[in-house]
Amino acid sequence: MLSEGIRRRGRGEDVVVGIVETHGRAGTAELAAKLDQVPRCEIDYKGTIFTEMDLDAILARMPQVVLIDELAHTNVTGSRFAKRYEDVLFLLDNKIDVLSTINIQHVESLAPRVQALTGIGVREQVPDWVLDCADEIVISDLTPEALVTRMRRGDIYPMERVERSLSNFFRRGNLIALREMALQRVTRAVDRTLDEYVKRKHLGAHWTVAEKIAVCISSNAQARDLIARGARLAEALNAELYVLHVASDRDELPERKRILASSLQFASNLGATIVNLTGSDTARVTAAFVREHRITQAIVGRSALHGLRKYLYYLAIQKFMSETPHVDLHIVTQEEH
Repeated sequence: MLSEGIRRRGRGEDVVVGIVETHGRAGTAELAAKLDQVPRCEIDYKGTIFTEMDLDAILARMPQVVLIDELAHTNVTGSRFAKRYEDVLFLLDNKIDVLSTINIQHVESLAPRVQALTGIGVREQVPDWVLDCADEIVISDLTPEALVTRMRRGDIYPMERVERSLSNFFRRGNLIALREMALQRVTRAVDRTLDEYVKRKHLGAHWTVAEKIAVCISSNAQARDLIARGARLAEALNAELYVLHVASDRDELPERKRILASSLQFASNLGATIVNLTGSDTARVTAAFVREHRITQAIVGRSALHGLRKYLYYLAIQKFMSETPHVDLHIVTQEEH
């Protein structure tokens, strides 16, 4: 963050430090000293004086860019906003660009996984939608070995805290898992940016980064098996899961209606995005959704079909494949219940 701020200042932009926590690191303090800094304000809370970022002073200064460390920070009672990310959103609303930092364990959706892996609860969290507002996300990636080396040099914590930290939160297994989470989160951000670009430029469905699984179901009893298979595949690939259903007159039959509702509830419980489509041509409607949303893998069922139904089924499959050439298609043979 500091290096980017210094680069921007070198390009002639008006850059200030809103708040940077050096934690006693000489290298961090050295970089921060190269930029103008907005003095902190003091807040009296229950007889104790705390220092916080001075939001009003930044607003009065009106720089082009402000550097704000530790996005997940909780402000002391008496501040204008409860959370630092709210300060950031306020500055953005006032046309000031912000560069900020966050550790992966503070992302709200990942906090339960971090606690399960490390045994340490993370109190300060940032909602995922805040990160989704960012124009750009850059990962500061280090291998676990490189990070341990930095810690042992005293680059991160004072030497007396290093060994205790390495045997607790910064165990090698934890570092590997946290790095994996960070890479996955950034992949999501890259794919979202790419998605917007693809739509704007009307590019093809082969422009994709993250895996997306679509399970195509009807209102029959085998739908749950397909959904479960899709969920397992999505979990293995860390992919988004969609369950697609094209409405049919048969769905209004009481038993089929009940089965469909149960299947969709099952899909929802597994975290799938439910998509209800309409149209007389099931293959074409499904293919259109798959192309538009850049689905990478589709799962369909095949019961034991005979005669004309078998011919129509294969005709529909051929049509789907011709309209979605970049999708991996899984055809699952099912026993009729």
